[in-house]
Amino acid sequence: MSYTSTINIPQFQQDLINWFEKEQRILPWRENKDPYRVWVSEIMLQQTKVDTVIPYFQHFMKQFPDLEALAEAEEQQVLKAWEGLGYYSRARNLQTAVKEVVSEYRAQVPETPKELGELKGVGPYTKGAILSIAYNKPEPAVDGNVMRVLSRILRIEEDIAKAKTRKTFETAVYQLISKENPSAFNQGLMELGALVCTPKKPSCLLCPVQQHCLAFQAGVEETLPVKVKKTKQSTKHYVAFIIEDETGRCVLEQRPNNGLLAQMWQFPMVDTTTIDEQHLEAYIQEKFQTKVLQTTEKEPVKHVFSHLIWYLTVKHIKIKGTIRLPARMKLLTKKEVEQYPLPVSHQNIYRQL
Repeated sequence: MSYTSTINIPQFQQDLINWFEKEQRILPWRENKDPYRVWVSEIMLQQTKVDTVIPYFQHFMKQFPDLEALAEAEEQQVLKAWEGLGYYSRARNLQTAVKEVVSEYRAQVPETPKELGELKGVGPYTKGAILSIAYNKPEPAVDGNVMRVLSRILRIEEDIAKAKTRKTFETAVYQLISKENPSAFNQGLMELGALVCTPKKPSCLLCPVQQHCLAFQAGVEETLPVKVKKTKQSTKHYVAFIIEDETGRCVLEQRPNNGLLAQMWQFPMVDTTTIDEQHLEAYIQEKFQTKVLQTTEKEPVKHVFSHLIWYLTVKHIKIKGTIRLPARMKLLTKKEVEQYPLPVSHQNIYRQL
């Protein structure tokens, strides 16, 4: 039996769309349905709250108002505009895909599922969001919000942490989605999850589709969705060095081209398992071929990633004379440091200068 067989689909569509058109939030990416704006907003909104994204989106669109502007920009300029949003591979993939759209599709965002889905960083959700919101095509856009909402409405008790479960929800959306107004339908599901059908203590009495919700009828709405807990985050401990010469310039290093925070810039840091804290000054003197004048300790910094926690002990080291700069490092004034894209943890270190 289909999960949607017990629901009055036309009435559900009408109730959801009417509510969305009346109650939707005013958001900058909803000013029009330009596919590029929709695309940028959906990439930014991945694993990031709406209130956080709004100023970043506005700033980003001022810098890169269209596909051509983003395609022609320097990568470091794009990363700087993204600084603080995290998950920086999103920005790189977006620019790579935009370059392809400009060169291969005459700067027109593709409107077929196959072509759009082949662009770097455009997964099933982003593809469905662009096609339904910008092009009004009845394609599913299934993210965590949508899975939560539909798990309750249709009482789907499959584990949403499993990749195969997404197919269950995509099938359900195909069966439920309004062919006349897929844009409002998909945005309505997203908005319902954000404002009413929240992860904890959903506002069921305010829900526009309450009469259709099987979980509410059974009183089990707070037990859904089913999600098996992830494994515990690992931790890493580092010493981060603010190395400052006699002119007030600081050493900044670029991270590797691949992996976590690829190509971002940071203050030099070293894993505490590879260095004895009693020999930090000797380490700096040997690595940079310079003399340490003074070492002071700054506030430690903690940064939480989705899978990892960094604990950074911060040492402010003043040096004398010339300095040997290893590969991928620069000696910059404090003002120049501001021009480089820093991860949030190292922005916090910079603020201590």
